[in-house]
Amino acid sequence: MNFFQLMQTPTSELSIPAHWGQGRSVFGGLAAALVYRALRERAPADRPVRSLAITFVAPMQCETPLRIEVEVLREGRAVSQLLGRALQNGEVVTLVQASFGAGRPSSVVVDAEPAPTLKAPEDSQKFPYLPGITPEFTRHLEMSWAQGGLPFSATLAREMGGWVRLRGEAPQQPVDEAALLALVDAWPPALLSHLRRPAPGSSLTWTIEFMQPLPVAEVGEYFLYQARIEHARDGYGHVAAKLWTARGELVAISRQTVVVFD
Repeated sequence: MNFFQLMQTPTSELSIPAHWGQGRSVFGGLAAALVYRALRERAPADRPVRSLAITFVAPMQCETPLRIEVEVLREGRAVSQLLGRALQNGEVVTLVQASFGAGRPSSVVVDAEPAPTLKAPEDSQKFPYLPGITPEFTRHLEMSWAQGGLPFSATLAREMGGWVRLRGEAPQQPVDEAALLALVDAWPPALLSHLRRPAPGSSLTWTIEFMQPLPVAEVGEYFLYQARIEHARDGYGHVAAKLWTARGELVAISRQTVVVFD
């Protein structure tokens, strides 16, 4: 099943195939997208999602029945606060707190800073899917490195980035926040490029904010990603990132606390 098929699978029938694995868990971007989908269904349609706060409580297992619960914390005049829980075997594995907010008149308008200028996708280094070497989920995404080093290349750079898009059967439809979650989280933690040898790493917490209204783009297009390491010590790293359309329009701002087991 590809990403779009999983997004259309009824919540009551969810069990993630092994080819969406990432080490001993499900790919985090997919886990977050599935919970977000359930949250989106419960929030007022006229309130776009503004931000998500995601905690990966425990590894979400492939090939294991998944249950998603949604709780409405508060419905205000313009903002709705919801909490989503993904559970397996009766235990919480992923938590997502979402803020949905309607637009309102305001005199404050500040344009986003411009996207970085990086090499085009065709001129960048491809990150191929290699069975048994790269995470299983990477077969579903196409990534091209344009800045910084590949994982375990001992590249001591703060910034890492390039191009990413969903691979394969991408429908001709506008990109939505669920697909953006997969695109942002597709990239390995930027800290891994500092290592000389393979070692596991995973996200502990993740916050992401969406620029509303989303720019017009199709889900199968390339998007530009750039991450910057802000601090790392004692096995934890703090990484800020952004995602733009190929035309340089900002779509999402991300921040993750990452654990590295080296």
